[in-house]
Amino acid sequence: TSRRTFSRSHRVAEQNQGMKITQCVFCGVSGDKILLENEHAFAFWDAFPVTPLHLLVVPKRHTPDYFSITRDELAACDSLLRAAEAMVREQDPTVEGFNVGSNAGAVAGQTVFHCHFHLIPRRKGDVGDPRGGVRNVIPNKGPY
Repeated sequence: TSRRTFSRSHRVAEQNQGMKITQCVFCGVSGDKILLENEHAFAFWDAFPVTPLHLLVVPKRHTPDYFSITRDELAACDSLLRAAEAMVREQDPTVEGFNVGSNAGAVAGQTVFHCHFHLIPRRKGDVGDPRGGVRNVIPNKGPY
């Protein structure tokens, strides 16, 4: 993967969410913020990280969620997730695991309606009991 400078922005309608036309924050990410990039996707640090070194992988084409991306875009995002995983582990050897996730729809917690994947580094002791991982998005459903 290589990093190259590019900048793009456009106005998009968030029709299925009943929102007014707005600037897509991911379509406007500037080249100096991009950590990794390939033909169909790019990665950058999350502005509101859950843990240190939390980053986002985003398809370049504006598309609302995981279920609307193409196979090529999915492969490109997967490639960057794997490269980012190695990059994060190199920067912080205390990282022992990751949560990888994508929210699809407002009821699932999606707030930016441009498909994106979170890569959240996890360290021993960052929560009291990590069992259940992503199952914890609904309280008391993690432990089983």
